[in-house]
Amino acid sequence: MNRYPAPALQDVPQDIRLRILEVQEKAGFVPNVFLALARRPAEWRAFFAYHDALMAKEDGSLSKGDREMIVTATSAANHCLYCVVAHGALLRIYEKKPLVADQVSVNHREADITPRQRAMLDFALKVCKHSEQIEEADFAALHAHGFSDEDIWDIAAITAFFGLSNRMANFSSMKPNPEFYLMGRVPRQK
Repeated sequence: MNRYPAPALQDVPQDIRLRILEVQEKAGFVPNVFLALARRPAEWRAFFAYHDALMAKEDGSLSKGDREMIVTATSAANHCLYCVVAHGALLRIYEKKPLVADQVSVNHREADITPRQRAMLDFALKVCKHSEQIEEADFAALHAHGFSDEDIWDIAAITAFFGLSNRMANFSSMKPNPEFYLMGRVPRQK
């Protein structure tokens, strides 16, 4: 699975094990990132607390699909196979469009997405690759599409958080679970 051996599920602290079992129950498998990061429990807890604060929040105008679209596009820019495949699967499911994750991961400007989503991804990729060049015009462009300053913070925070995630997955040679490749493309087996 990766350069650093993941602990066995029975060897991780109970709170982490319970969360992993919840994910397994819902997904039908344990995504590799959950066990890979469990080798350092304090970091695992911090990582998933921030992940959940960004990705599971209910307020703001970003949908779950928007959030996964940001992760997929910026992870592609960071050449992170694990995150493109895993979050691309979630993007396909949330948007109910089997092709959109592939399109967004290659070139969001040619993807079948809304102008609002295109503006969101333009900004996310600028944060990802050229954050030092962010200027007032970038905020104005997003405001024109109805994004609030808090939404813009979310776009930037998701981009930055997954920059960390991408780098951890890349350096450790984390591989996507085979199950991710078919999610959102074919009906789930029951």
